[in-house]
Formats: sequence, C-alpha cells, structure tokens
Amino acid sequence: MKLVQYIERSLGFVKQNIYSLLGATKIQDEMYNNRQFTRTQESERIIWVDMEMTGLDPETCHILEVACIITDQHLNTIAEGPNLILHQPDNILLKMNEWSWKHHSQSGLLNASRESKITLEDAENQLMNFVKKYTPPGRCPLGGSSVYMDKLFLLKYMPTFANYMHYRIIDVSTVKELARRWYSIEGPKKLMKHRALEDIKESINELKFYKRCLFRQNIL
Repeated sequence: MKLVQYIERSLGFVKQNIYSLLGATKIQDEMYNNRQFTRTQESERIIWVDMEMTGLDPETCHILEVACIITDQHLNTIAEGPNLILHQPDNILLKMNEWSWKHHSQSGLLNASRESKITLEDAENQLMNFVKKYTPPGRCPLGGSSVYMDKLFLLKYMPTFANYMHYRIIDVSTVKELARRWYSIEGPKKLMKHRALEDIKESINELKFYKRCLFRQNIL
C-alpha cells in the first residue's frame, strides 16, 4: 500500500513538473516568436540614400552631399537621418565637369562644400550610427533612384556603410522604366533640385505612386 502511494505521489510530482516545463516552453516560444516578428519587421525596412557627387566616375569623382531616410516596407518613414555636406577642397571642385559645376553652383552646394568641416570619415560614422538604431546588419536593401551609382561611390568611399546593407537594391528607376514600357505610365514629375534629401523624398513618393498604380493588393 505504501509502495502504491509512493508511486502515485511520484507520478504526480513528475506530472506537475512536466506541466511547468511545458508552460515555460510555451512562454519562451511566444517570446521567441515576438522577437522574430520584430526582427522580421526591421529586416523589411529600406535604407534610402541619395548623394550628390562631383561627377559619375567613382575612381576620379568625389561625394559632395549624402542623405539617408529609413522607411518600412510600405514606404512609411521610420526615421529621417543625417543630411551631410562634405568638405571638398578647390583642387577637387575645380575638376568638375560643366554640368556638375552649373547645377551645384545654382543649388548652393558648391559653396557649402567649400565651407563644410565634415570629413568623409565623419559622414560615414554618422550614417552608421543612424542605421544601426533602426536596422539589423546585412538585412535591409539600399533604395533610391539610379541607386546603383550611389552604391558604387559608397563601396569606394564608405565601404563600412555600404556593406552594412543587404547586397540587393531597390531601384525606383527600374520600376519607372518598366511602368513606361509596359503600361505607358509616366511617373510624377520631379523638381530636379539635385539636393540629396529632397531627391530621396521624391524617390520615395515616386515609388508610392507606382505602388498605388501597379502593385495592388489582391491582384490574383
């Protein structure tokens, strides 16, 4: 009789501990799933970058201005980051081609670059500090218009920042060209200010336009 009572008590103890373990596991699973959800949402964000340069050849040209905005996957702004004008000396500025000289003079960027105290290293550090707050490393793509060109300059002059992002890019210009060819849709007219932050915002708004027109929900 005592043996039977002992076995029953032992089984009850084991059962109680199993339920406790199962409960703890369930809580851990819920916490893990919540973390996964948060991490997934952050991984879906887009790092928008635009730069103004002295020209289009990264081997001989230099960055004048860089700006960054982070959006979620639906193009809602999460954070507006640094808008930085880098210092370039006259020996670099004077080598600009006629187009760059004209437009950067008209926008005021040329003189602003002369007077700026921000170095290339300063700019990259500020950009890195910004994106680390809102995006996980190696997960979020670079977004922009003809942004492959910006990436070439980033790889040369800001490799740490460039390699923090996913290797894929979201190029609004690609969508623009396909919309025109396949649907005869012209995107919103751009103001062409040739300033980094304004150009990013135009690119985001342009992609929002194509999202409404072309990338509709329940298309099947």
